[in-house]
Amino acid sequence: MDVNRKTAYYVLMDVENKKSYSNLALNHHIIISKPTNEGFVRELVYGVLENKMLLDYVIDHLIPKDVAKLNTRDLTILRMGIYQLAKMNSVPEYAAVNESVVLAKRFAKGREGFINGVLRGYINEKYTIKLPDRADDEVRYLSVKYSYEPWIIQLWLESYDVDFVEELLKAGNETPETCIRLNWLKVMKPDLIHSLEERGFKVREGKYSKNALYVSGGNLTGGKLYKNGLFSIQDEASQIAAQMMDPKHGDVVMDVCSGVGGKALAIAERMNNKGLVIASDIYKRKVETVMTEAQRLGVNIIQPKTWDATKVDSSMIMKADEVLVDAPCSGLGVIRRKPEIKYKKNNDMLGGLPRKQLAILTASSQYVKPGGLLVYCTCTINTYENERVVSDFLRKNKTFKSEETMQLLPNVNGTDGFFICKLRRTQNLIDDWNEADE
Repeated sequence: MDVNRKTAYYVLMDVENKKSYSNLALNHHIIISKPTNEGFVRELVYGVLENKMLLDYVIDHLIPKDVAKLNTRDLTILRMGIYQLAKMNSVPEYAAVNESVVLAKRFAKGREGFINGVLRGYINEKYTIKLPDRADDEVRYLSVKYSYEPWIIQLWLESYDVDFVEELLKAGNETPETCIRLNWLKVMKPDLIHSLEERGFKVREGKYSKNALYVSGGNLTGGKLYKNGLFSIQDEASQIAAQMMDPKHGDVVMDVCSGVGGKALAIAERMNNKGLVIASDIYKRKVETVMTEAQRLGVNIIQPKTWDATKVDSSMIMKADEVLVDAPCSGLGVIRRKPEIKYKKNNDMLGGLPRKQLAILTASSQYVKPGGLLVYCTCTINTYENERVVSDFLRKNKTFKSEETMQLLPNVNGTDGFFICKLRRTQNLIDDWNEADE
């Protein structure tokens, strides 16, 4: 059995059955299975995930019963086989079919004949299968062609015209370039570029973040440059949050939803490792990861904290110069990194998430000193989670004013989809007290 296809199968089954994130499942199974062609595994996994609804549409035309009635094992093997036949020109037809049958013999015993028949049927009928009629139902056409849940397309059509939405859908299916954030505590940009190019990497500078570099080449995190903390992997859009905040040396900064700490560490680097950055998250394991990264980067001003950001920490009221709220969100801006997000059902997402985001923003605003800065950001493209949350907050909190708002989009900026808004607290404490009495 081909170890590369077996590895891809394990990853895809984890995504389906365990709801694992594709990037984490990939890294896990690559370590365990040790495939001979890691690039092939990644291409196959992401190809299937990015085109899942289109692949199921094709399969539905090739089988007598509804594709939804197939068990996950059969469906996963068929998706892998058809994707190889349709998109992977380096794979001969016989190899795509035969290796799929081998997988079926191992993981779907008794179904190898069915798998073989469907894949050969695709070879014979692939030119006769047509997409849904766009004139009849444009949302369904786009949903099948680009493999997105219809509610996401309908959501974006509220803000953009259909041509723009189609470009946004296409961009979400593209493979993002690897972007790094140089650590200027340890290296200057020209020196890091030179060191990377010496090692055979191709490097170009980012457009928006001064510390962003786009790097192509293999095993970027396996060498001494990474291990010695000269850079971190971070999308350029994510880096802009720290750049827009522009914290000063000696400031007290709070990152209330720090996750694994990418932005908190970027902030600490910008502060030249002078001051205090409180990185808090509701999950203790994420906070621990922040400290591991801080050690690699040579950052020692991070103070970790396990905390529920919807609740107010009374010990920090009006003590922070800057507060970052990188709120939990629907993640529609990082679909090109986590294509499984495209298949999430709405499930009141538009109602539940904005309420939580507003609660976190409101609680966090109490930490900001008069004249200080509150930065709200998400990695989504959704007016309900972005502009409307900020609008609701400002309507209820008159002592804050919006200074700058930015929505980055993959089809426009070449970055992840990212929303950032800077909110400044007034210097007038009397307004604060009057507002509290209302």
